[in-house]
Amino acid sequence: MKKIKAIYPGSFDPPTNGHLDLIERGSRIFDELVVAVLHNREKEPLFTVAERQQMLEETSRRFKNVRVTNFHGLLVDFVEKEKAQAVLRGIRAISDYEYELQMALMNRRLSPGTETIFMMPADQYSFLSSRLVKEVFRNKGSITGLVPTLVEQRMRAKTSGKRGK
Repeated sequence: MKKIKAIYPGSFDPPTNGHLDLIERGSRIFDELVVAVLHNREKEPLFTVAERQQMLEETSRRFKNVRVTNFHGLLVDFVEKEKAQAVLRGIRAISDYEYELQMALMNRRLSPGTETIFMMPADQYSFLSSRLVKEVFRNKGSITGLVPTLVEQRMRAKTSGKRGK
């Protein structure tokens, strides 16, 4: 029987409980799930790629078929390098779907053998995004329950003395 390997790409800045929900559920569907932190030059990240990768490694350690790495460039090139068959993407709302559909169709054009699998987050995370977490945090709101405790601690340590500015 063919083993199915999927790539779950993203910026993960910061990793949220919504991301972990997809990692957990993806780990049950695929034989191997590679969580891939994107080097994105267009965004101003709170955490470095190495920091995000480390947080994801620590929070997903319990899933034995999950590996965390990072990549830059085209996703389809990374998928090919990893010899994966699928890309896992989360869809929270119609606005996500429109963007993700465009990306999936472009990826299919560039790499016809790569399938994109869309997964809805658990209900309690359907509104959650890294951008919203950072905005709430910057404005001194509670992010408890939105991100793993480890991530919340790292956010507090990273921005100690800078919050609200």
